Amino acid sequence: MSRTQGTHTMSTDLLTIADRTFRSRLIVGTGKYPSHPVMAEAHRASGADMVTVAVRRVNLSDRSAGSLLNHIDQSKIFILPNTAGCYTAEDAIRTARLAREVGLSNWVKLEVIGDERTLFPDNIALLEATRVLVREGFVVLPYTNDDPVICRKLEEAGAAAVMPLGAPIGSGLGIQNPNNILIIREQARVPVIVDAGVGTASDAAIAMELGADGVLMNTAIALAANPVAMATAMKLAVEAGRLAFGAGRIARRSHASASSPTDGTIAALAGTARGA
Repeated sequence: MSRTQGTHTMSTDLLTIADRTFRSRLIVGTGKYPSHPVMAEAHRASGADMVTVAVRRVNLSDRSAGSLLNHIDQSKIFILPNTAGCYTAEDAIRTARLAREVGLSNWVKLEVIGDERTLFPDNIALLEATRVLVREGFVVLPYTNDDPVICRKLEEAGAAAVMPLGAPIGSGLGIQNPNNILIIREQARVPVIVDAGVGTASDAAIAMELGADGVLMNTAIALAANPVAMATAMKLAVEAGRLAFGAGRIARRSHASASSPTDGTIAALAGTARGA
């Protein structure tokens, strides 16, 4: 959305990734909820039309009434498989192939974790896996550090979007390096989705105000005291941040700037009279 598009309604400001278009710029997860029904209600409240599912952490063959997949309205919501829990390129590639084989999707949120404590990505393995999966026809959305260089390399490798973290997964710290997000957005020719680290609605709004094309979150909603209310808040925050980005914020100033003009005021007129 260009700065001149700030008056457009959210219904006309759509997110396009590869060959699909989404109404919502909020992508949500499916883990950590107190129950599947709460998850489904939070999904509805969020307005999201894409949710991510950890392939290694769900039984893909279980389509019973109580299964996680049965609580996702696939007539309205697109499922984005992810490779959470993979620590090597080989494991991530194998997991993406499994998701495609069972009919989930040829899309993948690609995660290759490099450190068990911080859950930071292994960007060397991530780049390798991206190249392989792109060659095999996957639509790859890699989760990576907020590093402009690796984001550029992932795009060059064929990634359909880049997904830099705002802060470590599940930390709720918010956007730690806003300037990095700005640089990534300025140089990217594919959508930029801020993924991980959002704790509350203001964090999501900031990500969008920086120019991100979307925000992906799970823990901030799932572990909130009221997941459904937080999902609603996140929906509104993403929309507000996107509109603010398009509207164009005022320049920061070190001193005050009067909101009202001084021309024509009583003081100005009195000064003019004295000069006469």
